[in-house]
Amino acid sequence: MAKAFFIDTSRCTACRGCQVACKEWHALAPVKTKQLGTHQNPPDLNPFNYKLVRFNERCVDNNRDHVVWNFFPDQCRHCIEPPCKYVADNYLEGAVLHDEATGAVIYTDLTKKLSKDVFQEIRDSCPYDIPRRNEETGAIVKCDMCNDRVHNGLLPMCVATCPTGTMSFGERKEMLKLAHGRLNVVKQEFPKAQLVDENDINVIYLIVDEPKFYADFVVADAHKGPVNMTRKAFFAKIAKPLMEVAKLKV
Repeated sequence: MAKAFFIDTSRCTACRGCQVACKEWHALAPVKTKQLGTHQNPPDLNPFNYKLVRFNERCVDNNRDHVVWNFFPDQCRHCIEPPCKYVADNYLEGAVLHDEATGAVIYTDLTKKLSKDVFQEIRDSCPYDIPRRNEETGAIVKCDMCNDRVHNGLLPMCVATCPTGTMSFGERKEMLKLAHGRLNVVKQEFPKAQLVDENDINVIYLIVDEPKFYADFVVADAHKGPVNMTRKAFFAKIAKPLMEVAKLKV
């Protein structure tokens, strides 16, 4: 069975240890940033930040004395049915891989051969707006689940680094059990707590409030969810099974 993350945002303090650990493990170049009026930095995912702790500050019921921070460690969700792979396969098979053993969706060096237009189609197919393109190399990049570490019996670097117990990783069945158990506890203090898109992805988030109080693409875009693919993606998905059936008939 595939692996999964469980990310309990009720425990996140936005220390950004996961963000830094990811960057260091993948030897990603530094990114020049500037203060934009928020502690969130950099302002968005980019080719050199596969993980980003998003900040959302709001006043409750317009009460300036009651301020709430919602933190969200954003990353690729490693969809069970990854639409980005279906789109990529339509242009260059092998550019995006889906490791059945771990559930990791991996972007390979072959993505460098895909045009900007194809990259945009891949990004548009993602219900969480995750893929980014390195303009210098042409590579399309994102979180890879630290698949090399996982295959060697190690935790993803972000999970190994998290000091608050926000992040857990293991067999998907066990992570779902952990997530539901934790949800029952958190709901006692936060009645609106919920698990996000748990049936479609291998990065299961527990959030303590409505998704609108976090960031865009916390939940899948209703028009681009993993089962609502583009026409090209749909035909890319069914092409191989149809070809195999044809071969059997011959």
